[in-house]
Amino acid sequence: MPLMRTPGIRAKWLRGCLCFALAGLGTLAAQQKKILVTGLAAEQVAELQAAAPQARLVPVTAKELVNEVVDADAVIGTITPEAVRAARKLRWVQTASAGVERYLHLASPELRESDIVLTNCKIIQGPEIADHAFALLLALTRGVAHYRDVQKQEEWVRGGAPLIELKDKTAVIIGVGGIGMQIAVRAKAFGMKVIGVDPEDFPYVPHVDEWVRPDRLDAVLPRADVVFIAAPHTPASELMMGPRQFELLKKGAYFVAVSRGRLFDGEALVKALDSRHLAGAGLDVTNPEPLPKGHPLWKFTNVVITPHVAGGSDGVGRRRLELYKENLRRFLAGEPLLNVVNKQKGY
Repeated sequence: MPLMRTPGIRAKWLRGCLCFALAGLGTLAAQQKKILVTGLAAEQVAELQAAAPQARLVPVTAKELVNEVVDADAVIGTITPEAVRAARKLRWVQTASAGVERYLHLASPELRESDIVLTNCKIIQGPEIADHAFALLLALTRGVAHYRDVQKQEEWVRGGAPLIELKDKTAVIIGVGGIGMQIAVRAKAFGMKVIGVDPEDFPYVPHVDEWVRPDRLDAVLPRADVVFIAAPHTPASELMMGPRQFELLKKGAYFVAVSRGRLFDGEALVKALDSRHLAGAGLDVTNPEPLPKGHPLWKFTNVVITPHVAGGSDGVGRRRLELYKENLRRFLAGEPLLNVVNKQKGY
């Protein structure tokens, strides 16, 4: 290589190598997907980044989202109508929740009418919400709520609350998806008969004794000892438990709601409780929500209310992160994503 000893030729050769290297880096950068992440701790973002080194993960705040989304390929966490309008190449949004009504129905229609793929966290939030549903029910059927109040008086007083066993009782579960199926599993373990109400076709499962479509809800409500609301909020499901449906319930039935409050008529529920037609209600969601001070539901001793916390647990965070990692891997590999939402149906 005698010519390389000539300073001018060697300089040109080095410049050529450098330009080639920079061009390669530019191509790599152009191919690298930009993924925005909201609502995750720094160590969780680092774990996602380690699982997808070929992508560039950018943690952003709500205020930064609109500016950063312009050239982003995907968003994991939260999206807004303004961000959808600002996006130029957005192809995928992964939400942190199972319900997606605020993205599709309660806000502007940009995301619903776009080609952006929307995925949610259904199924992974089933176990803890189902546990919570039964915690609410058992607080009523086993007098736990009543005796908790008695405990504050430091008195050993029996009576004052009915003690009901669940064996051989009938549970009607409205919405037998990731949450509802987990409720069905627990109901069966208690020896209950389970009737599922859902618009989708399901194969036979041993946890559900009978399936009906939502248009048959009124036919099965009179058989219910407890009604569980576990369906997503969509235009089709809104207020599906109205005044007539509460009237159809047998006297002494229980009502438990753990998905969305707008599936039931809050005033009709108050009336059913006030008339003592219902034995009690367990509510993690309400209509309206948040439940304002002075609302009648606060006053009933046979109502147990928690502030929409059923989706929290010591296990759901890990399940959610694993779903993010798997969907991120699939997105980068061009494979079908998990938990894809039918944006027209709303779930």
